[in-house]
Amino acid sequence: MTKAIAIINVIAWAGFWSFGYLALTAEGFTETQIVTAALLAAFGLITGIIAYLRLVRGSERSGYARPSKRRTREQRDAAQAQWGQVE
Repeated sequence: MTKAIAIINVIAWAGFWSFGYLALTAEGFTETQIVTAALLAAFGLITGIIAYLRLVRGSERSGYARPSKRRTREQRDAAQAQWGQVE
């Protein structure tokens, strides 16, 4: 499954960059073509971000990458309770 997400990630980013370039540098295209290219670029951006975040989450779970330094709910609540207090 990770390989499929990686392939989707590469294709999505390639679509983002190629259609984004077309949308920004279009000369002689109709407005419909420019809007279509911009929408395809936006779709590639959103899909690429989602696929990248899933890859990162999967690599943290598998142990391939270090887990991010997240705090537990109790740690966050304790830090919020101390917010603004002078030591």
